[in-house]
Amino acid sequence: MKKISIYFLSFLLVVGVVACKKTPAPTPTPPVAVVPKAKLMSLPAGWNYATLINATFPDGIELYYFDSIHAGKKTKMFCVAYSSKNNLFEFKPTISTTAKKLSDFSKDETGKVLASINGGYFGGNQSFSLVKFNGAPVFAANIKTLSRNFNGTATTYFPTRAAFAVSASGDPSVAWIYHVGTGNDLIYQYPGPSSNAEGTAPNPVPNETFPTGGTLWNIHSAIGGSPMLIRNNVVNITDIQELISINNSSSRPRTAIGYTDAGLIILLVVEGDNTAAGYAGLNLVELAAALKNLGCTNAVNLDGGGSSSMIAGGQLLNRPGDNGIERPIVSAVLIKQR
Repeated sequence: MKKISIYFLSFLLVVGVVACKKTPAPTPTPPVAVVPKAKLMSLPAGWNYATLINATFPDGIELYYFDSIHAGKKTKMFCVAYSSKNNLFEFKPTISTTAKKLSDFSKDETGKVLASINGGYFGGNQSFSLVKFNGAPVFAANIKTLSRNFNGTATTYFPTRAAFAVSASGDPSVAWIYHVGTGNDLIYQYPGPSSNAEGTAPNPVPNETFPTGGTLWNIHSAIGGSPMLIRNNVVNITDIQELISINNSSSRPRTAIGYTDAGLIILLVVEGDNTAAGYAGLNLVELAAALKNLGCTNAVNLDGGGSSSMIAGGQLLNRPGDNGIERPIVSAVLIKQR
């Protein structure tokens, strides 16, 4: 009996020891932070996905920002990209009879404005660049005549300046154009600009047959600018032929619009004239290179300097070149949600 008790006690001791040995709990795996990535395009080096504002956007449109070194200098840029074929979005060039800030263009617009940039050139309350929307008659034309010096005399020239357009089916295009005839609604596009140059005799007035290869430009909505920056995937800055001098080789704030082979429309604004922060801006060659890096195969320069501005998600993104104060402008491009 005593032997059995000893065996029983030994058994209980073993069971107790085993019971006290707890299996260690597995070490929890720390959660992996999911960093949102651009869905529309593969971002080049230095470009970042703007998480907070993109969280307010519907799928199909994205904002990116760059705050790094481009062309050997400190550069800040903002880019909005969206699919031109996506029926959720509306490309709306618009004009005001009196100059007003880009923020007011967005605020005064009915419906939801997702993003906006300044448009083409102007003086006072007059646009010097094409503004056309939704197949309606042209609101404003690309400037048709310019006075330039030739042999010491003010002489009239007829430039074929650049413009960006979207067709009724959503296809983007760029062209050197001229409003043929006395009105502005007969728009011809040409395979190259009329070869004007200050200091040489002006070329004839563009028409249906000059420059060679002109065809009707059947577009739905358009914004004019100057000069062309990229054409058919080649950097082709035609500032001389377009008779446009806008500090072309100086570092300044810039605005441009273009598109990629995949049909993404690219809106780009470069901050500049911000000496305190070290953002001088870009010249036209550097601007074209930035657009090429983003995949643009065709692109047009818009008004720049103090006019350059971009609003996305209800926020003014860049510091305007006029000492940080928005400049009243005459035209703008709005990207709206239908």
